[in-house]
Amino acid sequence: MWMVSPPVGIFQSTKKLVLSEQVGRGRALEFLRKNAANGLSVANLLAGLSSILCSVNRQYQYSCWLLLLGFLLDLADGAVARQLDACSALGAKLDDFADFTTFGLGTALLLQPQGVLGGLLTLAYVLAVFARLCFFSSALLASTFLLTGGHVALLRVAAAAMILFMADCGLYPHDRVLESQLWKKLVYAGGVLAVLLAPMAVSAVYCLAWATSYIVFPFALWSCKA
Repeated sequence: MWMVSPPVGIFQSTKKLVLSEQVGRGRALEFLRKNAANGLSVANLLAGLSSILCSVNRQYQYSCWLLLLGFLLDLADGAVARQLDACSALGAKLDDFADFTTFGLGTALLLQPQGVLGGLLTLAYVLAVFARLCFFSSALLASTFLLTGGHVALLRVAAAAMILFMADCGLYPHDRVLESQLWKKLVYAGGVLAVLLAPMAVSAVYCLAWATSYIVFPFALWSCKA
């Protein structure tokens, strides 16, 4: 009896197809690894730009929510980059641009600059952020806006305090919340739940308390050794 063997070409074609799929999957995973943190930075940038548009159209509640979201994204992008060993010069520049857009320009518009003094304070705030970014400034001012109903005087006092804080030559507490103790990760997770699921007032109280703790207990709570 004659045995009919399958054509060799079929096995070779199948093998090539499987190998090409594996190579394609590997390239896709490598692309995701290298750009996951950049994706978070782009999301932060989009949040900042959207916040600016909302403020220009006087939709300040949406603007504040987007700024709080940007605060959370900024804490995440650096941690993801380090965990995935995907730090790069492009990622650093993208992160800086996103942070300045969100924490500088987006947050400054919450001050509703009117008149010479209001305009000068807003410019001073933007320049302070440009010179020395304070990563929790957006959370503090956005939460203050939500809880006070946009009280301009209180916002300007808070902004002036943040300008002095950024002008101080002392060290900021580190922002590696997601690479630290478990309780700090739980604080971050609580912030995500508050911003995404809780009522706006609850989000504001939570984020204001969180941001204020960086000023009141910078090293007791948030230093690398805490």
